Amino acid sequence: MHENFAGVVKARTKEAELLAAIDPARLPRHIAVIMDGNGRWAKLRGKPRIFGHRTGAESVRSIVDTCTRLGIESVTLYAFSTENWKRPKDEVSGLMSMLKRYLRSELKEVHKNNIRFQPIGDISALSEDIQKELETAVDKTANNTGMALNVALNYGGRHEIVRAARLAAEEIIRSGRSLSELTDADLERHLYTAGLPDVDLLIRTSGELRISNFLLWQITYAEIYVTPTLFPDFRRPSIFEAIIEYQQRDRRFGDVKSK
Repeated sequence: MHENFAGVVKARTKEAELLAAIDPARLPRHIAVIMDGNGRWAKLRGKPRIFGHRTGAESVRSIVDTCTRLGIESVTLYAFSTENWKRPKDEVSGLMSMLKRYLRSELKEVHKNNIRFQPIGDISALSEDIQKELETAVDKTANNTGMALNVALNYGGRHEIVRAARLAAEEIIRSGRSLSELTDADLERHLYTAGLPDVDLLIRTSGELRISNFLLWQITYAEIYVTPTLFPDFRRPSIFEAIIEYQQRDRRFGDVKSK
């Protein structure tokens, strides 16, 4: 009992030290997270992959809670890609069931904390019951003015850009403009993240060095932070560490450092 208490105190002391190292005036406006390593985490413990995803849900809660408290403007979580349909059927089924449970269990807390929920991706490919749960969450939180929580579902970055380009082209043609007049702003209006700032900090867990077709337009000048931590172990201290690393970067956006 004494050892457990000492561990809690030590953990809280570490969190306090990390928090104190963060400059509140230079926080990233938009944080995106590639949540990787759930399956490996479970395998290391002799458990089925879905066990890792269930534990990873606690990491999602930690990210949302921490970023809300810090005042982060927008958080985007990569929950299910267009390529994830290739996974074993039982895993995909388990992930969809988890998504439904999460939406039902967390919606009240999300709304209470003034968070605006928004799914991004081709939601039409999901089952009708999940689409209804997503619609309920969107409608319930639509007027909230706090953090935007974007959950990428059946999402692919290339698909998003092609979709946005097609919609932008149709809009231009309807308005009588020439396609040669197409601008970045025209396309951005049709991205799933329209109205949100570009990603400042992209976090990838589990040590993999891949973008994985995630927010290809929005991460143009994002700082990329890769941690070997598997996602189920990625909690508040890990978020603080990522932000501290971000604040140590020299962000020049293609310019040169001023003397």
